[in-house]
Amino acid sequence: MRELWPLLVVCTLGTYAWRGLGVLLSGRIGADSALFTWVACVAYAMVAGLVARIIVLPTGLLATSLLAHRLIACAIGLACYYASRRNLLIGVGAGAAALALLNELRGVLLWP
Repeated sequence: MRELWPLLVVCTLGTYAWRGLGVLLSGRIGADSALFTWVACVAYAMVAGLVARIIVLPTGLLATSLLAHRLIACAIGLACYYASRRNLLIGVGAGAAALALLNELRGVLLWP
């Protein structure tokens, strides 16, 4: 356990060094600049890729659910998100509830 403290300190310093660099550079980068637009696009692409991977190739407990259930829950979550004027809490809650309900009804509705 004592060996982990230096690692924790180094990781903390690295994290705060990058945050500090971000704070220093944030005043020099315009929100409408090409660099900022590129960074935003890369961030959105990474999130979209991770969400797609979670839906198509899940691990752990989520892997026990059917792909069709995950896709239906995702569609329900997106529909509720847009129907609620882009309320993220409602969209995520509806998607999670839909997936839980579909998994509970799995044996009842004759899904494999």
